[in-house]
Amino acid sequence: MSVPFIELKRFEDGFLDSWNAKVADLSANTRFIGGPEVENLEATLKQECGVSHAIGCANGTDALQLALRAAGVGKGDAVLLPDLTFWATFESVVNVGGDPVTVDVSAEDLQLDFDLFCKACDEHKPKAAILVHLYGWGSSRIQDFRNFAREKGIALIEDGAQAYGVTYNGKSIYEGAQLSTISFYPAKVFGAAGDAGAVLTSDDELAHRVRSLENHGRTTHYSYGLVGWNSRMDTFQAAYLNLSHPHLKARLESRRKSAEFYRQELANLPIRVVEAPAGYLENAYLNVLIVDSEKRPELEAALKDKGIGFGIVYPGPMSTQEASPAYLKAKVGGETAERICKSVLNLPLFPYMREEELGEVVDVVRKFYS
Repeated sequence: MSVPFIELKRFEDGFLDSWNAKVADLSANTRFIGGPEVENLEATLKQECGVSHAIGCANGTDALQLALRAAGVGKGDAVLLPDLTFWATFESVVNVGGDPVTVDVSAEDLQLDFDLFCKACDEHKPKAAILVHLYGWGSSRIQDFRNFAREKGIALIEDGAQAYGVTYNGKSIYEGAQLSTISFYPAKVFGAAGDAGAVLTSDDELAHRVRSLENHGRTTHYSYGLVGWNSRMDTFQAAYLNLSHPHLKARLESRRKSAEFYRQELANLPIRVVEAPAGYLENAYLNVLIVDSEKRPELEAALKDKGIGFGIVYPGPMSTQEASPAYLKAKVGGETAERICKSVLNLPLFPYMREEELGEVVDVVRKFYS
């Protein structure tokens, strides 16, 4: 039995009919940009994420750039970011004129290393830092990051592209952040029908700047107080997300059940099934295995042979990418990120996985190690 790494077509009964009807209605009434669908989504985000402001935008990368610009990052400003993340985190800093400084991650939770972060702040005096909530959980020291950044006057942007639905100590991971961002890319746990994103904050002034920047820097329709760009969320994406939201709880529960199945069934193998730190309820965005780097190619081959999809998230740190040297201001550590990239492997994990699919994946992995 083949099992895909990700499957987006397992819609709930009636979902496609509702979506097709919504598309027909929006098209017939030419409601394409903004309007009640976007407003309703933003209201949902504010309530669910525990923030005062939610501003929809075109995609998750734009969300990061809007947050950086709102925080005042510009030409020559140093910005810290983890060496283990998606390229958008790095390129967003470059795109607003900042100078990226990569910082190594913790081998325990695979998130930004707090002690190295403090060292990097002392050495490079950053204007801002990006704390990435990677894999579907966050740092065990999230509050330390927030407190330290606040004390030092460093703008802390939390990249929550992979973190929707994650809670920490019973509250949304986005609650309490100075600025945080979301990606609604279709493969995310709360995905749209195309690209979309959002910026979250409880700071009125930051929210005002983000709202202006994502709409050409407008103060009125033909007056401009800032130089922004067009990053408005289109109505179709908001509508799709609004239709999806009532099903989100079931989708998350399904994901978490599958993630727990992997933890239980793979527990006695010579691999590490990474778990979220204490206090977190993960969203089960990704299964994360740490395997022997020398054996990983053989495990990949065994999975391919049986038609089992898998991922390598991510195959290389930011500091070692081909495009990095021209922009990288500095690198603080990096050995842990490199080691993780050589040993990480992700098994299939998506909503409504069937028991036989999960069993097939586990059976292939067990046989490999037998």
